[in-house]
Amino acid sequence: MPENSGIINEVFELAEDLLRESLIEIVDVEFLFEHGRWVLKLYIDKEGGITLDDCAGVSRELGDLIEVRNTIDYPYVLEVSSPGLNRPLRTEKDFIRSIGKIAVLVMSKPINNKKNFTGRVAGVKEGVISLLLNDNTLAELYLKEINKARLKYELKD
Repeated sequence: MPENSGIINEVFELAEDLLRESLIEIVDVEFLFEHGRWVLKLYIDKEGGITLDDCAGVSRELGDLIEVRNTIDYPYVLEVSSPGLNRPLRTEKDFIRSIGKIAVLVMSKPINNKKNFTGRVAGVKEGVISLLLNDNTLAELYLKEINKARLKYELKD
């Protein structure tokens, strides 16, 4: 069984180098065993949204790089797509872009006996995410202690 985190980190770095000069950013990388096969998923985005041509181009170029560097030496499928409506949040930049939107956060360790937080992103400052919770309290959460965070899609009336 492969070391997923090593592969994910290496692919993230390869993709970051590949896209450094473009307007496309890497949102997330996943490497999963699904339906009897390994799947490498790369989520990309850019201002105005990602097109099918963007995904195809990144897929071709990144696939070639992975092959040349022998990053993954067994069969896998590469999927490149948009992050979708429930976009993951990883960096301060992601949270700043999400101010005013609802996010779901899972902390690496409990805060006041609670690991899961849902609320509106109210602000970001020096690695601290301010989240306005449903009870109108403000939770101050350290970015480095967030295990997983995603936007929550809101239906508009």
